[in-house]
Amino acid sequence: MIRKSCISKVLLPLVAGFGILGGCMSAWSENAVGPEVAVIPMDGKIRVELNGELFTEYIYTEAQRPYLYPVIGPTGAPITRNWPMKEGENEKKDHGHHKSLWFTHGDVNGIDFWTDGDDKGRIETAKILKLVSGETGVIQVRNNWVGPDGGLVLVEDRAMRFFTEGDSKYIDFKISVRATEGDVVFGDTKEGSMAIRLAPTMRVDGPVAQGHILNSEGNQGKDAWGKRAKWCDYYGPVEGETVGVAIFDHPGNPRHPTWWHVRNYGLFAANAFGVHNFEGKPEGTGDFEVSEGESATFSYRFYLHKGDTASAGVEGRYNEFAAD
Repeated sequence: MIRKSCISKVLLPLVAGFGILGGCMSAWSENAVGPEVAVIPMDGKIRVELNGELFTEYIYTEAQRPYLYPVIGPTGAPITRNWPMKEGENEKKDHGHHKSLWFTHGDVNGIDFWTDGDDKGRIETAKILKLVSGETGVIQVRNNWVGPDGGLVLVEDRAMRFFTEGDSKYIDFKISVRATEGDVVFGDTKEGSMAIRLAPTMRVDGPVAQGHILNSEGNQGKDAWGKRAKWCDYYGPVEGETVGVAIFDHPGNPRHPTWWHVRNYGLFAANAFGVHNFEGKPEGTGDFEVSEGESATFSYRFYLHKGDTASAGVEGRYNEFAAD
């Protein structure tokens, strides 16, 4: 089980300097013994290693929005689709904007930040605020959400936290969006927001698909799409071993429990805004406004585990996350 305590000494300067990370983040006691997490700045990306082996890279210069790629799962095999970053075996070449693991939204003040194109919005990493290596790794950045005309729409502070416990791996996100240029409205659309695109064998549908979807309310497969739930788990075989990714929606998030834009073809996303699509309510029902000068913060955990939902103890791990 993950040990419960406040954040270790290595992160205290980070907490003091970045408000959205304040409080008791748990997961490691001060004398915890875990693998070394190295956070390494490189040209146009930041590499995260566990005991010298690649875990993931934060890539912020090659696309319209930053993303993590590849994401190496608990068995040492990648769990995200390779395309469009590179060719992958048995991978369907659809939705080129689904780049591994990312955060964005399809309607922000009427601008599409979800898909690619010159007429779409961009998320640009303006500043790397903090990099921390140790028993826990942290990447802290400031991103500018920019419209197709080059105008600033909002400012985002993003913290990503990487750690392990036994065979399991974790990625935590705290994302604070600030309305610096006037009111900001996250529009009512299914196209968002905290998302991952999984390996082809983990899919539920497809030529090599052997995957499964289950949420905290018992909805399975395609029936999990558009439903509200505390967590959702997507699991299946990768290179002959069953692995899964569970995404946890923190109880402190706006509109918790969130809705899930989770598809049988491997797209897996938490979306707190798409009420019209998910529940068939009038357009605009899900609009979420951040007033000028204000901010909204969203916290998620990715739990990368071996086995299926039950054997990985997803509900128990969620409860540990929710207690923070």
